[in-house]
Amino acid sequence: MSGTTRTSADLDPRRRRTLYRAWHRGIREMDLIMGRFADAEIGTLSETELADFEALIEVPDRDLFRWLTGEAEVPGNYDTPVYRRLRSFHKHDAPIHS
Repeated sequence: MSGTTRTSADLDPRRRRTLYRAWHRGIREMDLIMGRFADAEIGTLSETELADFEALIEVPDRDLFRWLTGEAEVPGNYDTPVYRRLRSFHKHDAPIHS
């Protein structure tokens, strides 16, 4: 089971592939972060935003997780409006680490 709650029936092949890849990254935590965002947003992303999201999918899990949690600075070429939407989509008020 992938975890997705969204059907891909209404999506073009590129968005279907991206949705699948968002849910099959490698570590479950990143599947949930990227997959839930994709479920909610994939149908409304512009072509440019979709390209930015696809670029984020290519980032190794550890690096992207560190960016999202604030443990590392986001490189400028990844600090896009889509990245910021992804980060705010998963906003949390408590630290992940003790």
